Amino acid sequence: MSTTLTPPTNKIADILEKLGVEEQNSGVSTGSNWLKGEGETIASNSPVDGAFIGSVRGTSKAEFEQVIAIAQEGFAEWRTWPAPKRGEVVRQLAEELRKHKADLGKLVSYEMGKSYQEGLGEVQEMIDICDFAVGLSRQLHGLTMHSERPDHRMYEQWHPYGLVGVVTAFNFPVAVWCWNTALAWVCGDVCLWKPSEKTPLCSIACQQITNAVFKRNGVPEGVSTIINGGREVGEWLSNDTRVPLVSATGSTRMGKAVGAAVGSRLGRALLELGGNNAIIISDKADLDMSLIGAVFGAVGTCGQRCTSTRRLIIHDRVYDAFKNKLVKAYDQLRMGDPLDEKNHVGPLIDKDAVDMYLKALESAQEQGAHLLVEGGVLEGPGYESGCYVKPAIVEAKPEMDIVQEETFAPILYLLRYNGELKEALAIQNGVKQGLSSAIMTLDLREAERFLGATGSDCGIANVNIGTSGAEIGGAFGGEKETGGGRESGSDAWKAYMRRQTNTINYGTSLPLAQGIKFDL
Repeated sequence: MSTTLTPPTNKIADILEKLGVEEQNSGVSTGSNWLKGEGETIASNSPVDGAFIGSVRGTSKAEFEQVIAIAQEGFAEWRTWPAPKRGEVVRQLAEELRKHKADLGKLVSYEMGKSYQEGLGEVQEMIDICDFAVGLSRQLHGLTMHSERPDHRMYEQWHPYGLVGVVTAFNFPVAVWCWNTALAWVCGDVCLWKPSEKTPLCSIACQQITNAVFKRNGVPEGVSTIINGGREVGEWLSNDTRVPLVSATGSTRMGKAVGAAVGSRLGRALLELGGNNAIIISDKADLDMSLIGAVFGAVGTCGQRCTSTRRLIIHDRVYDAFKNKLVKAYDQLRMGDPLDEKNHVGPLIDKDAVDMYLKALESAQEQGAHLLVEGGVLEGPGYESGCYVKPAIVEAKPEMDIVQEETFAPILYLLRYNGELKEALAIQNGVKQGLSSAIMTLDLREAERFLGATGSDCGIANVNIGTSGAEIGGAFGGEKETGGGRESGSDAWKAYMRRQTNTINYGTSLPLAQGIKFDL
């Protein structure tokens, strides 16, 4: 692995100014109105160079109540707007995001640490989901059913839920918010965004961009709100009966807490949680194609995607050949300033993440695994933040405890299989998580079996592409301890609306269903 030693730049003051982000920010907004921010102050330090970027003043309980009240008022009006009119507002938001793509992508890269190309890609996801939502605003379809009673018509329609809580994680600090809000807004909902404490400035920038569009269109106050803060703010949101739906992205531990809180009040929870994603490398695979998918999946976003590739399940016939290709590819990786487009891998989000990475490598060795490509923390000029680590490759066994866990870091476990696809699937499915999966094979039968009912048990199953890089056209989400939620494309919009079945009697009598007689 090679490194670039030029010190990363933290000169993004002009970017912050253009995005409306100041050094001291209120992190509480009801739309165009920014509250004082009487909760805890959250500092944002870049993992790129350790520099202080700015701070955000969080939400107090009194301010939370104020935001809820204004969101309720906003919903009362917003739900009366025709869905295509709401879609037109979202269309304009996509245009505004296009104007700010470079600036917002750079802020994402600098505050979170992913490569600039990935930062641009994240903003593009926002644009794509807005475009998708615009078309959706004219397609919120219900069904018409035939009634068993004469002169009756049955149909179903969809109505907005109301207040939707959106809890996002640091690794996708802007895209996942937009996945939820673009759909929720065209459905007629209003959104309360609780961003990650690790990337609060991205939320300020998104709110400022949104405010410019909403103000031009007379969107009521309270349709787009943000409530920055710590864990307690998420708990207020999860326990509030005025918020019928909470969409939360993060760790499985966090999701279990949110799910329990929302479930105890019979609310709805849309959960996108951890992944322990695998690629099966068949003996019938194109190894060059497989290499690209495996390396990007493992080291993209420094291994901090929920869809990152954690495990490679490689057939014994091609194990050594593919392992050698992989080691050679890792030797060519460049780690450093993610704003420098020559680099492949940026930093982990903070030193706590570095500690978890080191402990995982230590645990792997204690459990008998072999470090094929050793990891470690990078030091010297350009790595002063202490958050840069070397992507590691570990030869392991499927049953090892460390392989069963998700470590949010660039650690890739190599696992062998020497039998049929059934053996590889048992290894792949033998973990608690069920988000993304892939197989590399040129054999049609293997591909179809992988996608079949006895194949992958994940919410996402790919053939001849990696585990990360989902498009917004398909529903995104996973099974088992990944939470079972679905966001983004397909019919994921139904999660943001309540279904209502309607029956109209246009006859002159009132017959009962099931032939029941009730004469007076």
